[in-house]
Amino acid sequence: MPDVGPTNVRTVSGRKIPIMSIDELEAEALKLAPAARARLAERLLESLEGLSDEENARVWADEAQRRDEAWEASGNAGHPAAEVFRETRARLK
Repeated sequence: MPDVGPTNVRTVSGRKIPIMSIDELEAEALKLAPAARARLAERLLESLEGLSDEENARVWADEAQRRDEAWEASGNAGHPAAEVFRETRARLK
């Protein structure tokens, strides 16, 4: 394991435990076998079921903000809805 700086560790019961960023954790989770990923996804979703309406709204607002910022940073331009629907209908024929 590479050296972990002091801001990337947590001491638990006298042991230093490395702390991963969300991106690092996501990358590691995506390396799991499909069945393990499905189990993890199920457990993560279950952990959200007990949220209050306010907590749930805040979590989704934060996620919407994150996605909006990622979209803006990507530099992708959107496509008019009429164009998207036209292309989709053409593919369905």
